[in-house]
Amino acid sequence: MKLNERHLMQLAAVLSAGGVSEGAAMLGLTQPAVSRSLAMLEARVGEPLFQKGRRPLQATPLGAQLAAQGRTIINASRKASDAVQGFIKGTTGLVRVGGVPFFMDAMVSAMIGEFQNQEPEVTVQQSYLNLPEMAAALEGSQIDLGIVPIGVLDLGPGFEFREILPGRNIVACRPDHPLMRNHRLKADDLTTFPWVAPLPGSPLMSDLQMILMSIGMSDLNVRYSGGSLMSVINYLVATDALAVLPFSVLFAQRKDNPLAVLPYEIPQPNRSLGILRLVSRPRSPAAERFAAHIINAFEDLKHIIKRHENAVVWGLSGRLGTSAD
Repeated sequence: MKLNERHLMQLAAVLSAGGVSEGAAMLGLTQPAVSRSLAMLEARVGEPLFQKGRRPLQATPLGAQLAAQGRTIINASRKASDAVQGFIKGTTGLVRVGGVPFFMDAMVSAMIGEFQNQEPEVTVQQSYLNLPEMAAALEGSQIDLGIVPIGVLDLGPGFEFREILPGRNIVACRPDHPLMRNHRLKADDLTTFPWVAPLPGSPLMSDLQMILMSIGMSDLNVRYSGGSLMSVINYLVATDALAVLPFSVLFAQRKDNPLAVLPYEIPQPNRSLGILRLVSRPRSPAAERFAAHIINAFEDLKHIIKRHENAVVWGLSGRLGTSAD
């Protein structure tokens, strides 16, 4: 026997409210319409649904069972409505983000946590990707947006790039590195110590090549490669090695893993960190809300980074501070 779900919902509302008029008002219906529905339901099951002569209305055993199912339908309908509203507002759903490893580890992962504190119903799936893989993942609908440093390279009209942080690289080392005592560094000084190679595919690899060209060298003594951000930091702290790192990444680690900026000007890439998306593909509200959060977080952060950059890089004071700002 198939029963009309709307009739079950109306039965549940009437019993919860204690009367037909009250239940109809709860559902936004008229009293005659609800009365007809209940009469149709009783005729369908062939049994009374209410105890005679009881006010407020009380259900028979069968009426109570059917009302329980009606309440389940009402709750499911409300949850479905909430899900639709949450999707439209971007407060529920899935965000798939790809990002270059060092920036994701140093800065963006914490921003993801802050976003989910505000939007606990949004799930974020993160992938480590460099630019070529990121472009392919966007075109293949595997990610919603990417966070990547991009230079003058033109990806074509199908992509949109929103800058969130200007790029600047430095040479990083441990605070008591021998070169930190030399304030008149020459290019040859950089070749006398081992280096850490960036991750394969990282834009930092081309930046390292720019340094080689600027000092007239074809190769450096690379002693360590392939490490995560934390492993590179730990390696630098324990050795006399040097590494090319974005200043913002070093800034983000200044409290827990203080490193030094070597007082040597290196060629700077024409590159900025930003959000990469496809122009034409529909964007989920959750992904749009997430992107706005990342943009705002970097907007607050980049002025602080710039202030430290001017003091440490241009001022060549070397050691990153650990102040709260």
